[in-house]
Amino acid sequence: MTRGPGFKRRAATPETLPLFPLPGALLLPRGQLPLNIFEPRYLRMIDAALAGSRLIGMIQPQDIDAQGPAPALYGIGCAGRITSFAETDDGRYLVNLTGTRRFALAETFAGDAPYLIGRPDWSAFTIDAQEDQSAEDVDRDELLDALKRYLAAESLQIEWDQAAAAPTEALIVSLAMGCPFESNEKQALLEMQTLAEQARCLITLMRFSDADDSGGDDPLLQ
Repeated sequence: MTRGPGFKRRAATPETLPLFPLPGALLLPRGQLPLNIFEPRYLRMIDAALAGSRLIGMIQPQDIDAQGPAPALYGIGCAGRITSFAETDDGRYLVNLTGTRRFALAETFAGDAPYLIGRPDWSAFTIDAQEDQSAEDVDRDELLDALKRYLAAESLQIEWDQAAAAPTEALIVSLAMGCPFESNEKQALLEMQTLAEQARCLITLMRFSDADDSGGDDPLLQ
């Protein structure tokens, strides 16, 4: 599915959102999140979103092992717009979400749908509607140094030249979404208001992992 240049977006702040609770999955504004949808209730959720605003709310359950239709959820999530969609021969949906705006979850309800519906409070993250100037305050050298140490501690590899050359916002968003942090750590990154705050949180998390690996203490956590 592609969109032509004349495509007009609908309102980015609807009064309700279908919710997709997924532990360990972080979506940030302007980030890209691929999803493999196979549960019948979430197939119906994607159908409904495609017929409406094309938005779904990504949010983490507080208990990663929680079962049932209404798990306890964290209070902050991020709306994602369906920007690509394909259906496989076995009935799965391959979806790509582009993050739009974060929200505070005011309430949830089931309604007639087999999935949760949320009422988002968009006022909690008005910064997402404008350019975040705090990117200029990020110490890229410190961030990249922490990343290099983190990759070594975790035995991970990335395309280093691409990471080093990436714009600051793209670097922060890709690291926050892509690094294998714990669910509560990803939630902390999501709830940081600005890119500069997210960068500081990333540095702390990466240095904490490096300190754990070496048996030392991270100075930012003392």
